[in-house]
Amino acid sequence: MGWSFSPVPEALFPVNPARRLCFHRSNFRNFFVVPGFFTLCCLALLSGCGVRRPVVDRGSAPPLVPAPAPRAEAPVASPGKPAGSKPDVSAGSRYVEEGNASWYGLPFHGRRSSNGEVYDMNRMTAAHRTLPFETMVRVTNLSNGRSAVLRITDRGPFVDNRVLDLSLAGARELDMVSTGVARVRVEVISHLDPVAIAAAYFTVQVGAFRERANAERLRDRLLDLYPPVYIQTYDSPDGTFYRVQVGRVKGEDEARKFGETLRQREGFTPIVLRVDEPAKNGGQP
Repeated sequence: MGWSFSPVPEALFPVNPARRLCFHRSNFRNFFVVPGFFTLCCLALLSGCGVRRPVVDRGSAPPLVPAPAPRAEAPVASPGKPAGSKPDVSAGSRYVEEGNASWYGLPFHGRRSSNGEVYDMNRMTAAHRTLPFETMVRVTNLSNGRSAVLRITDRGPFVDNRVLDLSLAGARELDMVSTGVARVRVEVISHLDPVAIAAAYFTVQVGAFRERANAERLRDRLLDLYPPVYIQTYDSPDGTFYRVQVGRVKGEDEARKFGETLRQREGFTPIVLRVDEPAKNGGQP
């Protein structure tokens, strides 16, 4: 069926009367579709002339590589020995270790050191867990290169990640009073008798309590498993503490192995200490 339109008034557009304006379907499609397509093309060209947006690179970004985790602080032995091993004190060797050092002053000034003498914070002394009393050590602050020679007169520090406690005088020489803690290198400069070292006895501290009853409960639990077990009374400026110490082991190497056994089996943080004469330290086993 064809489509038809009324003729256009001849008064407006003179045409041949014999030729009527008549549209069929095909003519109607050409009349509207072709101009419509032309209009779309114009719009596309106009849109292309608009303001250009910045181009974003969608390429894949390089993978993020996490920074390596910091390694735990651990003593470093003499050259040639792995980090964390006990420094060699055999004949002809040089005792060297690295780790964190702290200092102690007024609260302990005037009190007894572990070797029996009165602690004077203005003298060049230090506390070490296993070196014999009267050992002379050169301590170097690894952050600034300053060093000092000190004498071992006391036991400590009783913190797992530290290797030495200096007097206030020693801390001043190393310029570490304000920081409180510094990474140091400890070198023994006096003679160490390897025979006496091998014959020395050591114990492992596994806890310190303000209440003696708590220390006694831990002692009773460990006594049948790891005899002997001691309670050492320590009169500190902050009050009395009761330290639980396990075992009496000959040789520092064996004591460290024993401490690692206690860590794995019981979850303790072991502190290996030399067993000194009871008359000099006020009751240590």
